[in-house]
Amino acid sequence: MSSQPPPSVGLVLAADEPASLARFYGVVSGAGVQPGLSQTHWRVPLPGSGWLEIYAPSRSRPLPRQRGRLALAIHLLGGELALSTAVARAQEHGAQLVEPTRQEPFGWEAWLNDPEGNALLLIAREAGE
Repeated sequence: MSSQPPPSVGLVLAADEPASLARFYGVVSGAGVQPGLSQTHWRVPLPGSGWLEIYAPSRSRPLPRQRGRLALAIHLLGGELALSTAVARAQEHGAQLVEPTRQEPFGWEAWLNDPEGNALLLIAREAGE
């Protein structure tokens, strides 16, 4: 058997301004931002394990902005208060609230668009749930 560590898993997000978008996700998730593999690549550690990889696409293979069915979800503890605080912090850093926050059976949620228009779901549960 090999003694190599298992591969890490991450999400890849193309960005027009990767450094700025990485800072945004660093603030929203409470994680640090790290330089990536090039000057246009940044990494934000995901809680638990894995990475959010943010990069500028190659000019020879541009990726247009589009809203798909994939969204980054950030889970918070602290219920409605934690969610309202996170939404305000995200908006201060360029996010737009897509629809009002609401309570669901699993907790509180808010759908936003990040500063480049990508879908972001913030979910907050009470600490004991």
